Amino acid sequence: MQYEMNFGWTSPIGEVLLGATKNDGGTRRVSYRIGGGSTLPFLEDMSTTPAPLIAFEVCDNPAFWSPIIRDYCGDLVTSVSEWAKKADTDYRADLIRLHLTSTKQRNFSDIASLGPVVESVLSATSLPLIIEGSNEPKIDSEVYQKCGEAGQGERLLLGTAEAGKYRSIAAAALAYNHSIIAQSPIDINLAKQLNILLKEIGVQRDHIVIDPYTGALGYGFEYSFSAMERIRFSALKGDTDLAMPMICSAADTLSIKEVREAGPGQQDELAIQWELFTCLAAAAAGAEILCVRHPGTLAPLRKALAGMKQKAHTAGVH
Repeated sequence: MQYEMNFGWTSPIGEVLLGATKNDGGTRRVSYRIGGGSTLPFLEDMSTTPAPLIAFEVCDNPAFWSPIIRDYCGDLVTSVSEWAKKADTDYRADLIRLHLTSTKQRNFSDIASLGPVVESVLSATSLPLIIEGSNEPKIDSEVYQKCGEAGQGERLLLGTAEAGKYRSIAAAALAYNHSIIAQSPIDINLAKQLNILLKEIGVQRDHIVIDPYTGALGYGFEYSFSAMERIRFSALKGDTDLAMPMICSAADTLSIKEVREAGPGQQDELAIQWELFTCLAAAAAGAEILCVRHPGTLAPLRKALAGMKQKAHTAGVH
């Protein structure tokens, strides 16, 4: 009956479990069950609904990372394990998102090195881990196999599956019981189609997280927001092929002209503001995981999300 009262919604969002604690056979100190919402966020009493999780993004080869972040973090970016540890202990992230940017090197073939990289991050932090692989079809199968094996038992979130290249990541997820990020280019129909394809080859609905692709504010985010709302509307009205949690990254904001060409002393502040407000808009559209790269974004983002949740609680009470 509750769902019928909320704008005619009939079904909740499916849930996905990320991270495995010792009781579940893993080594994470915490695990998260994301999803489960029965209405749009921040509209009603959210006192029992968790705010979106914040994932901090790191990489194993900083040459492929934003110079803004490299300059801000300094030597820290030369050690991905120390970087991830600081994101946990100092930045207070909820999850770590590891990008294996080393695979972007021309003719990369050192697949064996990826396992120790993943293991070093898992050792440095006990937070649940998201891993972004190569996105290079020629080596995808080996890359995801190595990552899946290195994180066996930890319930990783592997990315990114796309139409035309999803079988390799699905094979690793199925073999080692990990979940998958399914990304589509800001289109509800393509998002649904990819989810159907993944389910047809055996990936369960409770192992899929939707990435609708996030543009930066002023650079296409309005399309992202619209697609996310349509995905969430359809899911709440009973479309189980779209009833999965969503993940959004604000990383593209670091490369836009306003941030990239900012004057001395302004880049960091603008980078933080752009990441912050992109994430808040994504949260309002229904994202359960928000990903950022600038260390200065986490504290104001967490504070803003808490404020939004409190206002929704107050509105629900009155």
